[in-house]
Amino acid sequence: MSTPLTDNDKKPIASELRDATPLLDDPEALRAQASADGYLYFRGFLEREEVMNVRKEILEIISRDGLLDPAHPFMEGMTLPEEVHRYTQEEISWNGVGVPMHLYHEVQKLESFHALAHHPRLIAMYRTLFGETPFVHPRNIGRIMLPHQDQKVTPSHQDFLHIQGADNTWTCWMPIGDIPKSLGGLTVLKGSRQAGLLGVTEAPGAGGLESILCGLNYEWQTCDYQAGDILTFHSHTVHKSTPNHIPNQLRLSCDYRYQPLSAPIENNSLLPHGPYAWDELYEGWSRTDLQFYWQKETFDFKPFDVSIRWQQEKIC
Repeated sequence: MSTPLTDNDKKPIASELRDATPLLDDPEALRAQASADGYLYFRGFLEREEVMNVRKEILEIISRDGLLDPAHPFMEGMTLPEEVHRYTQEEISWNGVGVPMHLYHEVQKLESFHALAHHPRLIAMYRTLFGETPFVHPRNIGRIMLPHQDQKVTPSHQDFLHIQGADNTWTCWMPIGDIPKSLGGLTVLKGSRQAGLLGVTEAPGAGGLESILCGLNYEWQTCDYQAGDILTFHSHTVHKSTPNHIPNQLRLSCDYRYQPLSAPIENNSLLPHGPYAWDELYEGWSRTDLQFYWQKETFDFKPFDVSIRWQQEKIC
């Protein structure tokens, strides 16, 4: 009788993320760790105040909608349950961003939210990682996860299925404020990049696809995140979110993406995240260098391949 395969998705989080900050001055060591682990984590990579300024602007949008509890300090992001639950599950989960479409539109209009992706320290780090000029995807994603009773955690997945283009595209996941483990931050499956592209099955939560992790033997890692930290990972690295166990507190984070400028790209990565147009999102911006900057580049476009988003039954 054969031994049942272990489902790696059910394994508990085993250890803390390893801080790669000491490797910033050693490009070879940085690339070697990135290749082996499939991720790089940097504690305090950006100034805390820079990130908290973006948090303040997002919370102001949430506050104008009446969702924040005035009995708590504004920057804590504590919500009023009765206000949060006036929205349906469909309204908060329409694009995996945690808030209704009209609120997300206001977040996408924030110049500061998009400008953070172009921070000089981020550009310099990815230049070191790639060994060439990095390209910043303009399709920045905000996660404004309201503590709604029907909010779903993001299942285990690989970003490549959704992004495509270049395999060597890296996501920069950034907490917009402190995210302790109890608030449900991101966890990565260390080394899972080495497994290549995995099969998937349908699942609730952002993206709608869950990687099949049967028979793998990798280790889940996470940490207590602080504003200014970044976690970046390869498009084949498996990752997921964890449940929010802090009553009434929302969780703010963002996904920025980077790739070597010379690598192929899928056209949707140059579009806004959501049913919006760049002209309307740019209204009122002061920095013209952040607008349509990709139009001066010549890309090798790689069409989206729907055939790789196959469905399989779980076999664990």
